[in-house]
Amino acid sequence: MVRRTSAALLILLTVIVVVWGMSTSLTSPTPDDREEVVFWHFWSGPDGEVVENVIRRFNQSQDLYFVRGVSMPGNNFDMKLFLSVTGGDPPDLINQDDPIVADWAFRKAIFSMDEIAPADEVEKMRNWLLPAARKLGEYDGRLYAVCNGLDIRALYFNRDVVELALCKEAPEELESIEQLDEIANLCTQYTDGELTQIGYLPDPRRLWVWGSVFGGDFYDESTGRVTPDDASIVAALRWMQSYREKLGANTVATYRQNDQSLPNKMFPLLAERYAIVLDGQWRVRDIEAAQQASREARGPVTRYGVWPLPSVSPDGKKGWVNGNVFLVPRHAKNSKGAWEFIKFWTGIDGNEREAARTCAAGGWIPVSKQVAESSEFQSYLQSHPLFGRFVELAATEQDTTPLVPGANRYYREVNNLVQRVMYNDESVDLSKELTDLAAKIQQHTDRIQHRSSYKEGRERD
Repeated sequence: MVRRTSAALLILLTVIVVVWGMSTSLTSPTPDDREEVVFWHFWSGPDGEVVENVIRRFNQSQDLYFVRGVSMPGNNFDMKLFLSVTGGDPPDLINQDDPIVADWAFRKAIFSMDEIAPADEVEKMRNWLLPAARKLGEYDGRLYAVCNGLDIRALYFNRDVVELALCKEAPEELESIEQLDEIANLCTQYTDGELTQIGYLPDPRRLWVWGSVFGGDFYDESTGRVTPDDASIVAALRWMQSYREKLGANTVATYRQNDQSLPNKMFPLLAERYAIVLDGQWRVRDIEAAQQASREARGPVTRYGVWPLPSVSPDGKKGWVNGNVFLVPRHAKNSKGAWEFIKFWTGIDGNEREAARTCAAGGWIPVSKQVAESSEFQSYLQSHPLFGRFVELAATEQDTTPLVPGANRYYREVNNLVQRVMYNDESVDLSKELTDLAAKIQQHTDRIQHRSSYKEGRERD
């Protein structure tokens, strides 16, 4: 009975997705002399307008293809994709920012780029992309996804608060992790015994960052094993835990919880709740808007800076990167048009200027050196110096969440463990916890890799 109900529900959901896809196609007819490229993405609001502008410029740039953008914000993107494939009506191109490339590639739910484009063009794309961008799309020696926007992490700091605590100018770069600890301690403030400002507090989601900076690897390619129990990753987590030990788990949890009550999801650094916050380049927009509001109100304008992550180990990376990637679903009807749109967005083949316009409009980091160095984008950076620090870091060695089947769960499980460590006073054997996690995730990835792929399942049906 349960199986029948589940099957019926799957069929119903498939029909809904297919009908929904057909209805959106009818809202704006594709020109008769063009081939339609259906593009699913997750952007909405101002970013969605930027994406629509890119689509419009591409459609105007040539007369063969007509891209139709469909905004699908929210969760369950993968379920929507697989239902559309099951219904025989997948989009031609999608954009994702979750670590799912290996999962979908292993299931043969997406094409590798060499299946839809000439080998010389794919190789040219590999060389065009920054190493960090290229790593986000490679699995099993093939390029399955093309990155179109990088997300880099660095340390934002309130320059006024830091310089007041140091009684001197803030350094342009941190020399060591110990210097970060020292500045964080000096900037932590109490008022009448109540914690009112934290110098720095590690985010539970960022062991991926600090583990890499400490010199750790979350995956061993030579053995195919996940390695969250790498000694350097254990050391990074122990360092993160030291902040909880100084402040107290209940204090840390309560303080973090109160961040959620800030109006309009305000960046906590702007509320002066922290002196230093690890975050991505998208926060530059928040900072600049706050500074402009202060100018208009004729009030004091707080100064901010950006520090690259401090070196911890000679083997350490400069940081951890993720980003948005293009993928072409298997059974897509117009993979050639999808490839042409990918090239236009990323700037290859003479489209550097268009790519620079896109990155400047969205506040996005270019995925190629040529676009970043173009006069159009350099002009943008002159007006946004904080953003420039992130662009510089994008060209350095950045680590990624391992591109292995099960990476999405691996990412969540690591974050859940660190959250428990950071917000609980219980004594935890970090080495054992991470070793147990390694065994759990390895079992999960092994189980996935013994399943039949989507394509194989279809061929048996």
